[in-house]
Amino acid sequence: MKKYNFGIVGATGAVGQQVLKVLEERNFPVAGLKPMASDRSAGKEVTFKGKPYKVIEATPEAFDGLDMVIFSAGTEVSRRLAPECAKRGAVVIDNSNAFRMNENVPLVVPEVNPEEVKKHNGIIANPNCSTIQMVVALKPLHDYAKIKRIVVSTYQAVSGTGLAAMEELKIQSKALLTGDEIKIEVYPHQIAFNVLPHIDVFDDMGYTKEEMKMVNETKKILNDYTIKVTATTVRVPVLIGHSESVNIETEKKITRSKAHELLSKAPGVILQDDPYNNVYPLPANVAGRNEVFVGRVREDYSIENGLNLWVVADNLRKGAAFNAVQIAELLIKYKIV
Repeated sequence: MKKYNFGIVGATGAVGQQVLKVLEERNFPVAGLKPMASDRSAGKEVTFKGKPYKVIEATPEAFDGLDMVIFSAGTEVSRRLAPECAKRGAVVIDNSNAFRMNENVPLVVPEVNPEEVKKHNGIIANPNCSTIQMVVALKPLHDYAKIKRIVVSTYQAVSGTGLAAMEELKIQSKALLTGDEIKIEVYPHQIAFNVLPHIDVFDDMGYTKEEMKMVNETKKILNDYTIKVTATTVRVPVLIGHSESVNIETEKKITRSKAHELLSKAPGVILQDDPYNNVYPLPANVAGRNEVFVGRVREDYSIENGLNLWVVADNLRKGAAFNAVQIAELLIKYKIV
């Protein structure tokens, strides 16, 4: 089997660490590995297959000789360095918001629109974590009954913000339990034992950038710009695992039993829906898993063709690292690299 020279920009971050784990678990054909980060993190070590690798600074020259590079270091870094990486012959799989809505950049969820990778011009965008898990769950329903409208409310873990946010939640939780002073640094308010209806910056209409990502990315991934989408995104005191309450309106009726049938056969989906025995997806149970979990499936009796779903996934895995590695595997499958 052919092997590939692989790079990771943001290798020391929460998602970068998961990329290394997923590559190892999937036995990805890595010939050489080049972990990269900012100059502040250069010199640190990461481990892959039991071997330590020194992290180097991400510079244009560092991409020479690489076949594929996953970027997970933020929008600014991606805008500055991803085009340079692509110029040097590597295919970029970018986890930031930099290129997602660029009409020349495929936005790919392998269970939903795998063929899109063939259209790349050097850069492929990894969608937003909350969008990924939702469209994986909705794809089989949309194929069957065509979704007209989506109303989604998210309950997003602090790991979506990064390692510093995870540490802040731990420190604040301990301080609250011991009566110590609460320090607020990462978020505008206390996150421990609290809920913040605020992810990313607000626009002039009062929506956050995170909410509009879900609106716009969903339409692009499903390749249907007639779908009406509205979102409310919320940060909750959970370390790993995004949860979503999703309500859809479809052109024809989907019964609960039909939804079960469709979801139980859908790639990348695990149906956990036996509420009478307390069986439904929980973020505490999906951490470390690559699938999207769906439960609380029920018909919405307030409209003619409505359905409610509860969708949960590990945001660092399927929401970021695993989806990116799946894209890399598609590049190999379709002989693009």
